Amino acid sequence: MIRSAFIALLLATTATLQAADLKIGVIDMSKVFQEFHKTKSAAEKYKGNYEKAAQEMQERQTVYKNLSAEAMKLQKTAQDPIITPEQRNKYAAELGEKVKEIRSMEMEMQEFAERRQTQLKQEDMQIRKGLYEEILVVVRDRSKADSFDIVFDKTGVSLSTVPIILHVKEGAANDLTDQIIVELNKDAPPPGAEPKKAEPTAAPKAEEPKK
Repeated sequence: MIRSAFIALLLATTATLQAADLKIGVIDMSKVFQEFHKTKSAAEKYKGNYEKAAQEMQERQTVYKNLSAEAMKLQKTAQDPIITPEQRNKYAAELGEKVKEIRSMEMEMQEFAERRQTQLKQEDMQIRKGLYEEILVVVRDRSKADSFDIVFDKTGVSLSTVPIILHVKEGAANDLTDQIIVELNKDAPPPGAEPKKAEPTAAPKAEEPKK
């Protein structure tokens, strides 16, 4: 009994010493993501796509308003008491076709809005995934280079939306946030610079005819 208790105490003491020797780092991944120069470029691209979709929707709304105005004009004309029954029937038929066109336009607008919203959402998720993967490569390389045993994201939250890391004693962990931001942005283009264009591939040389 005494021997078992002694062994348990020895194991606990060893584990404590091992934990004390761990080199722990923390990173504010939210800040890193926001300060990454590619995040800002991606945000500008996404904004452009969003504005393009909004413009396309605005064009459809203009067509819809024009159709509605034409339908109202036809309805008013069809109800004019001075026109003949034949003319009234003619305008009523045109109104019916115009209403069908309006209903078709409404369905097209709804489908377009849903489709573009889904596309933009998927695009945003894909962009974020790619950026996070690129950031994680730099984080892992830095962690290995500096011999960190564990690196936590101090902005991470649990399923209950409570921060996973509730407290870190000052000096107990190294904050790598600024180092990672510098590393990620070391190849950032200067402000106002246009992105590099891919160089054209040289055309293969024609073989000389054999003599």
